[in-house]
Amino acid sequence: MPQTLTEDRIMEALRGVMDPELGSDVVDLGMVREVVLDDGVVTIGLALTIAECPMRGQIENDTVRRIEAIPGVERAVVKTRAMTRNQRSELMEVARRRARENAAPTRVPPTTRTIAVGSGKGGVGKSSVSVNLALALGRLGYRVGLLDADIWGFSIPRMLGADARIEADPATRLMQPVEAYGIEVVSTGLIIESEETALMWRGLMLSKALEQFLQQVAWGKLDYLVIDMPPGTGDVQMALARLLPQSEMIVVTTPSRTAQKVAIRVADMARRSAMPVVAVVENMSYFETPDGQRFELFGRGGGEALADSLNIPLIGSIPLDPALGSGADRGEPVVVTRPDGPAARVFTEVAGRLVELVPPAEAETCTGRIAKLMAALTT
Repeated sequence: MPQTLTEDRIMEALRGVMDPELGSDVVDLGMVREVVLDDGVVTIGLALTIAECPMRGQIENDTVRRIEAIPGVERAVVKTRAMTRNQRSELMEVARRRARENAAPTRVPPTTRTIAVGSGKGGVGKSSVSVNLALALGRLGYRVGLLDADIWGFSIPRMLGADARIEADPATRLMQPVEAYGIEVVSTGLIIESEETALMWRGLMLSKALEQFLQQVAWGKLDYLVIDMPPGTGDVQMALARLLPQSEMIVVTTPSRTAQKVAIRVADMARRSAMPVVAVVENMSYFETPDGQRFELFGRGGGEALADSLNIPLIGSIPLDPALGSGADRGEPVVVTRPDGPAARVFTEVAGRLVELVPPAEAETCTGRIAKLMAALTT
C-alpha cells in the first residue's frame, strides 16, 4: 500500500537534500521552515544562509526532485528566504558540531553528485552505459569516480582494462581506488583473485560490501560518482538509498516495450525510497549502416514510453555499435578509443544533458560568501 502523504514523510525525503559544503541535510541544519500540503501540492519554505546564496539553485532543484519523487505528490513549490543573524549562528553551530562528531555516514565527499545507473533486468547494457557515461563526464573536465555496485556480476574492470589490485593505505587503513583512463574505480573484481571467481554471498553480505565501498574507500574530491547498480530491486538498491540518500538515478532500458515494463519497477523502487529518478537512457536503439539506413532490431519506443510514464526526460538513444561490445571485451571503451564513433557521440551528449539536469556543486559556497561579507564589514 502507498504511504500516506504526511509532513513526516516530506521531512524524511528532505533528508536527502544536502548542503554540499556543510556536509549535512537541510532538515538537520534547520533550513526547513515550513511544509504545507494542499491536495497533492507541497510547498516547502527554505531559509538559506544569505539571499545571494550561490547554492540556491541546486538546493531548490534537489528539493523539488526529491519531493516530486514521493507517490501522491503532483507538484512541489519551493519558497526561499534569507536566514536571520540568529538563525545563521544556530546553523553554523550545528555544522561545527556535525564536523566534530564526523557524522557523515560515508567517505564520499558531500560536494559529490552521486548518480546510480539502474535497470529492471540484466542484458540491457547498463554497465556499458555506466562506464562510458563516467568517462564522458571525465572528458568534459569533471573529476569522476565509478563504483561497481553489481557485487555478483562485476564487469567494470574488464570493460576498463583495469587489472591492478585495490590496496589499503598502511597509515589510514583505507582502500585506495584504482585509476583507469583518469577516473577512480572500485569493484569487487579488483579485490578477488580472478574474474572467474564466484561470489556466493547472500543479501546481507552484498549490502555490507556496498557499505564498505562507501565507508572504507579513500574517495578523492569528486564532482560525480557514477554507481553501476545490479539489475532489479534488491538489497543493494535499498542499501544505497539508506547509505547515500542524496543519490539520484538514471534508468537504462532498451526499445522493447517488454523491457520498458520491467524497467519501470526499478524506478518505482527508487521513488518509494525517495530517490529521484532524473532521466532515462535507451540502449541498443537502432543499427545504422554506413550508407545511413537505420534498422530497429529490438523494437522501438520503449525508452520514450518509460520517460513519458515517469514524466522525466529521455536523454539519449544509444545505437548498436560493434565497437562498443568489442571494445568492452578488450578494455577499450569507445568514449576514449573511438570518440568520433556513433555510440561515443551519443554518450557525450548524454553526459552533457546529465550535467544540465544534475549540475556539479558550485565552487563558491554560501558560507564562503558569508565570510566575504564579514570581511568587508570589518575592513
